[in-house]
Amino acid sequence: MLTKDLLRVSRAGGGYHPQFVDRSHRPLAARVIGTYQGHVGEPRAALESALTDLERGTPGGPGDASGTPRAGDAADFKLVRGFSALLEREATFETDAAIEPDRARRAAFEAAEAVGVVTEDERAAALSRASESLDISAADLETALYADLEDRQVLTAVDPRWDPDGLVAQYNLSLAQTALFDATELRVRSSDPKALISAIKRLRLMYEIRRTDREDGAAGISDREVVVTGPTHLFRATRRYGTRFARLLRTVATSERWSIAATIDDRGTERTLSLSHEDPIRVPDADPVTDVSFDSGVEADFAARFSNLDLEWELVREPEPLATGTRVMIPDFAFEYAHSDFRLFFEIMGFWTPEYVAKKLSQLSGLEDVDMLVAVDESLGVGEDIAARDHRAIPYAGTVRVKDVVDVLREYERQFVAESAAALPDELRPDDAVITLETLAARHGVSADALADTSVPEHDRVGRTLIRPAVLDALAEEIEPGMALADAETVLAEAGIDDSSAVLSRLGYRVEWEGLAGGTLVERE
Repeated sequence: MLTKDLLRVSRAGGGYHPQFVDRSHRPLAARVIGTYQGHVGEPRAALESALTDLERGTPGGPGDASGTPRAGDAADFKLVRGFSALLEREATFETDAAIEPDRARRAAFEAAEAVGVVTEDERAAALSRASESLDISAADLETALYADLEDRQVLTAVDPRWDPDGLVAQYNLSLAQTALFDATELRVRSSDPKALISAIKRLRLMYEIRRTDREDGAAGISDREVVVTGPTHLFRATRRYGTRFARLLRTVATSERWSIAATIDDRGTERTLSLSHEDPIRVPDADPVTDVSFDSGVEADFAARFSNLDLEWELVREPEPLATGTRVMIPDFAFEYAHSDFRLFFEIMGFWTPEYVAKKLSQLSGLEDVDMLVAVDESLGVGEDIAARDHRAIPYAGTVRVKDVVDVLREYERQFVAESAAALPDELRPDDAVITLETLAARHGVSADALADTSVPEHDRVGRTLIRPAVLDALAEEIEPGMALADAETVLAEAGIDDSSAVLSRLGYRVEWEGLAGGTLVERE
């Protein structure tokens, strides 16, 4: 769970919608993990400074794969801090000093009292006298004096149990749990009602079972609704059971199908929070174990490295069989493009016997109307034979270079983006005062990249959001320096804007944080 000040919700339309993250946020999750790993052996103050740079998207935090910082790409002020809060629990901070700080301070104060410290020279003399009594150097003594202060403690180890995908999944679960802190009642339906009731009893919550008139029982979800409250709810509505509701979500979310409708006390306003199995909520340490088998270490290595990339392509292991003459061939992988039904099949040819290579070449010859990419161990010397069969071939030695594969995918991607962009009108004029690029692209069945050269004359592009100038002018009047970030986000949410970071930056503000506490708006210099 996160602290409430890190909660990211949208109140658009009067609702209460957690702002979940998706695969596009994996690079940011990776950079936050990298920031922690890169600051082992350094004081917390240095780590906090790097996280602040990452929030602002300025150089100083971790960079891209080449090690170069990328400016202006932090997704959200609170998102960085949310990822950080989760990793903080996996980090070990220790006091790094030659002696215990309490002992150092006691000796230094006693020496100062004896010497009578007024000037810098007298202070140095007191430290020298105290260090001699402790048999350490004056420099070590001075370092030890306040080494136990939080910002001077040293990060000695960080062992995150999550990779970037796992951190994104844990964040979504924690965000949903935090959104339930202010719940006064839950209405739950589950495909595993037995486990639900057991968890409710274990958490000592009260419940009532009601039959519903919904017709989706055949889809695997119970037609009975469990209304969950706390014991004192009999006398008055209370939010004191929010943490128990959050813990209950872990059990609910392990079911195959489920839904929750929660009544939220949002600063005195009653709102409804709706969650279900269709949301990106999963319990990372409760997923069923599924072992993916690979024919070789080369395949396993490639799959692991490719899965960490942020691409518009999904890697599918052993896709459907392909007809090749009178037989079938099951490629090692397929790449599925997110914005069409196109599939590029991918085969890795390792160091096999001549007979096996001949069989593979025969299979490739029999394929028709199939886009195939083949990574060929360069020692086989059959790259030209594959190309002669109208398939793409890339050589490799030892491991398949992900860049070589991505370069091929980018070629296809550019073609798809160009085709979809050509089909768009020169100008788009959505009726919405505020609309995201992703939403507008989805309406036209294209990727957001296809809108790059499309004019939207009635809107300004702010980050990934299109906003009418009148809305920006109104926000500039309403948002002012010194305003709490939470209050500013409420104003933005009421305007239908979820991307607070980009809009606040456009309005000339940045967020000043105190550790992981709430932020305050200050004008950019």
